Amino acid sequence: MADVVVVGAGVVGLTTALTLLGDGHRVRVVTADPVTATTSAIAAAVWFPTHVGPPDRVLRWGADTFDALVDQAGRRVPGVVMRDSLALYREPPGELDWMAAVGGVRDARADELPPGYPHGLRFAVPLTDMPRYLPWLEAEINRCGGGFIQQRLHTLDEVDGSDLVVNCTGLGARDLVDDGAVYPVRGQVVRVVDPGLRLSVRDEHHPAGRAYVHPRGDDCILGGTLDENVWDTRVNPATAQSILERCCDLVPELRGATILGHAVGLRPGRPTVRLEQGDTLSTGARLIHNYGHGGAGMTLSWGCAREVARMAGGMAPAAREEYS
Repeated sequence: MADVVVVGAGVVGLTTALTLLGDGHRVRVVTADPVTATTSAIAAAVWFPTHVGPPDRVLRWGADTFDALVDQAGRRVPGVVMRDSLALYREPPGELDWMAAVGGVRDARADELPPGYPHGLRFAVPLTDMPRYLPWLEAEINRCGGGFIQQRLHTLDEVDGSDLVVNCTGLGARDLVDDGAVYPVRGQVVRVVDPGLRLSVRDEHHPAGRAYVHPRGDDCILGGTLDENVWDTRVNPATAQSILERCCDLVPELRGATILGHAVGLRPGRPTVRLEQGDTLSTGARLIHNYGHGGAGMTLSWGCAREVARMAGGMAPAAREEYS
């Protein structure tokens, strides 16, 4: 088995590390920030492929992740639940790629639709409450013998004592591996007291901007934005007000809900996810890239982690002898 360093501790890095540990590798996670300070920590984190490609691989990774999270919800993993959902449309949506992974999708009845919406789809998908789920992943990595090192790297060649490095640095890959195809996708959300909702609702084509409402029990995440190539992480009050207004269009029960806070994160946009073997590092370590998941880090996390594990397990025998 290999000595592996996973660089990055968002949901993609943590699931990759835990999957490799499950395959018997020795794994350390190097992260610039604590798990709870990553972009993943503020994600709404409902399974749904958003702003990510390529379509064929996304469908496969997403389906694998869907199945993994359904299993975790059944085992009551902290923060993971199945959430009944409603996607709203002004025109008939037709057959959508993600339906194949979800199954059980049906047309919404007229009495299930808010005013102004003639069409909708009902289905159930996994929701992960990241403030609970990420610490569970971190604890599982430690329980399985992995470890964490907090260090901000300037190059992957700084990683020492490893046979394999897996680059899960998200937006950081833009500078760390000089990938100009990576760009920020700014997301702003509002967190409010959950007024007792049990249904996630979304409208990806609201005239004022995409809108989604994801109840988590104690709170509810309202969003959001997909602002390409915007680096500003300050909360925009006008955007926050617009998010509140359009989410109330979807779920009128939110009117007057107590605001708990606002958050802004920068998703790692890229024309396609980069999941591939990279050039061998100066240390002699092999390199696998796993970043650029856009707004679908959680949605693709376990599927991508399993592909990384298959790549790591497919090392040529001559290269693997030194790890035994």
